[in-house]
Amino acid sequence: MDDRELTWRTEAAEKLLHTPVFDVWKQTEVSGTGLRGDYVAVAAPDWVVVVPVYRENFVLVRQWRHGEDRLTTEFPAGVVEPGEPPEQTAARELLEETGFRAGKLIPMGTCSANPALFKNHIHCFLAEELSPAGAQRLDADELLNVSLAPVEEVVAAFGTGEYTHAYMGTALAFYLRHTLSGREAAQ
Repeated sequence: MDDRELTWRTEAAEKLLHTPVFDVWKQTEVSGTGLRGDYVAVAAPDWVVVVPVYRENFVLVRQWRHGEDRLTTEFPAGVVEPGEPPEQTAARELLEETGFRAGKLIPMGTCSANPALFKNHIHCFLAEELSPAGAQRLDADELLNVSLAPVEEVVAAFGTGEYTHAYMGTALAFYLRHTLSGREAAQ
């Protein structure tokens, strides 16, 4: 099959559910070969994940995740507000969740959250030249602790224990690509 046959177009869409964080849509779609079906898609704002590096440590947040019913340890992250550039979201979330300000914020990559269901994207940033800028500025329903962990330990432990958030894994992959390409350029 060629790409034209693989491509689907939306004939109709109906909002099934509106929540404070996303909308669920039923989409009637038709493929390039004439297949027709109803599919579900989730429309959510874009997200950012920040990989803060401070003195050879990652700055991490530990918080309760309701979907998993457990604590996880992960990178600071958050929702891109309407009209807000992802870079601004990354700087804001880093400051709010950790109390650190980045002297340098480097975009590492953007990817789909889960293209099978979600319409949004994840923007990953590296935060360097961090300086403590005061206390956390958490949202009313945000409860989290900040910790430092050696970069190598976190990379080795990802996928185990409390380091299981897939978006953290995505950000780690971008971070490793960024640091490996930096080493190659220096040689």
